[in-house]
Amino acid sequence: MRSNTGVFIGNLLFIAVCCSAAPFFLLVGYSAWSDYPGRDWPAVMFVAGLAGTVMIPVLAITATRQEFPRITRRHRVKGVSHRCPDDTFVMWAPRSEQGPAQAQLVRADVLEASLVRYDPDGESTFTTHYGNYTPDEFTPLVRLRLRVHEAGETEEAGGTGGFEVTGEWRVPSLCLSAITAGRLVVLVDTPADPGAQRTVTPHWPRSNLLSGTRTYRVTDLEGRTAQVTRRVGRQLQQMRISREAGGVVMTGDTVDLRRLDPHTAARYAALADRDRAAPEEQAPVSEPGEEARWLADQLPGEKAAFGSAGRGWSRRGGVLVRGRFLEMRARTTFQDHGPVLDTVLRIQPADGAPPFDAARRLTVPMDYLTVLHRTKEVVLAVSPNGVSYDVDWARSSLLAGLTPATVIAPDGQELPLTGRPDTVWALMNLLASHGLSNPSPVLDLRKPRMRAAAGILMDACA
Repeated sequence: MRSNTGVFIGNLLFIAVCCSAAPFFLLVGYSAWSDYPGRDWPAVMFVAGLAGTVMIPVLAITATRQEFPRITRRHRVKGVSHRCPDDTFVMWAPRSEQGPAQAQLVRADVLEASLVRYDPDGESTFTTHYGNYTPDEFTPLVRLRLRVHEAGETEEAGGTGGFEVTGEWRVPSLCLSAITAGRLVVLVDTPADPGAQRTVTPHWPRSNLLSGTRTYRVTDLEGRTAQVTRRVGRQLQQMRISREAGGVVMTGDTVDLRRLDPHTAARYAALADRDRAAPEEQAPVSEPGEEARWLADQLPGEKAAFGSAGRGWSRRGGVLVRGRFLEMRARTTFQDHGPVLDTVLRIQPADGAPPFDAARRLTVPMDYLTVLHRTKEVVLAVSPNGVSYDVDWARSSLLAGLTPATVIAPDGQELPLTGRPDTVWALMNLLASHGLSNPSPVLDLRKPRMRAAAGILMDACA
C-alpha cells in the first residue's frame, strides 16, 4: 500500500531532477557574487536559483496533495454533520442539450452498450480546461442500442411498444452508471415527414435520476417528504412538468413544492396524491441484461484486489473503514483514468465515534463511476494514529463488484463471493489486521504465507 511519505519522496526526486538547473544557478550565483563585485548577473542568477530551489519542495507537496487521496482533519465539514440522511446522493453533472421544445421526453431502455473510444493522452497527469468545457478525449464515446418507449406507454411497467435505435453518443463520465442500470431519459423529435427517421437525444442528468444513481425526494405543500428514487413513472411525469415550466430547482436531492409557483406545485401535488392512493413500486436497481451493458471492463481504473497491507501499519493499529459518497460535483480537471471531482464523503470512524462528513477533491476512476447506481461506498485505510484516511480504490473496486472475488480453500475448492460484499469486507479486514497483502481479487489460502490465518479466513467465508 502506498504511503503519503512514499508518494512525496517520489515527487520530490522527480521534480528535483526536472528542476536541477535551479540549485546549479544558486551555487554559481553565490560563488560569483564575491568574485565579480558590482556586477548584476551574479545576483540575478542567485535569486533565480534560490526561487527555483524553494519551489522544488513546494511543487512536490502540491503534487502529493493532489495525487494522494488523503483525508485529514482539515477536510472535515464543520457545523453541518448529518445535515442529510445517510442514503442521500447528490450529483451535479454537466448539462445536456435541451432539444427542441416540441420534442417528447420519454424513457429508453439500454439493450446493448459497448465502448467505441476513450483515448486521453495525458500520461496520467492532471489536465485542466477552463470554463464549462469537457473535451471529447475525456468523454467516452459509447455505442448504444436503445428501445425507446412511446410517451403514452405504462412507463412504470416498462411497456412493450416503441421502437429501437442504434447510435453513438458522448457520455459524461458522471452519467455512465445510467447505462449500466439500463434506464435513460431521451428526447424524441417529431419529424415533418411521417416516414422520416426520428432523432433521439439522451438527456444525461435526467437519466441519472431515472436510473436511481441520484436520489430524488419531493416535499409537499404540507411539509411531508416522500422518496421518489427509482419510481420511474412518477419521475418521468415530474420531469415533463419541470420541462414545461422551464425547470424546477432541486435543493440537494429534494424538490420543495412550497418554493414553486402555484400552478407547477399543484401539478406536482396531484402526482403525489395519486401515488399515495396507488403507490408505485420501485424499479429494480438494474434492468435485466446488465451483462450486455457492462462497460466497467472497457474503461480504466485501479485493478480490484483484496489490497495491500504493510506489516508496520498493521502492527501499529492501522485499520480499514467504509465511507459513502454523499455528493459529487463535476469539474474541468481530468486524469486519464478518471475525472477530478469535488466530493463529500460520510466516514464512520473505526473507534465507534459518530460519523463525520469530509469534503475532498478526488480523482474517481472511470470503472467505479459505471456502478454508482448500486453502490456509493469506498474503503479507506486509517493511519495508526487515527487522524488521516486514505481512499483505497483497489479495495473499493472489489467491494463494489467490479471484478468477481474468489477464495481458493486450502483443499483447492473455489468459493465465489459474487453478491457477498459483507464477506469480502470481512476478509479485507482480517487480511489487514494480520498484515497480509493480496493484490489480487483471488485469495489463495494454499500459499505458505496464508497458512497461519487460513482457518479464520475460512470461517469468515462460511
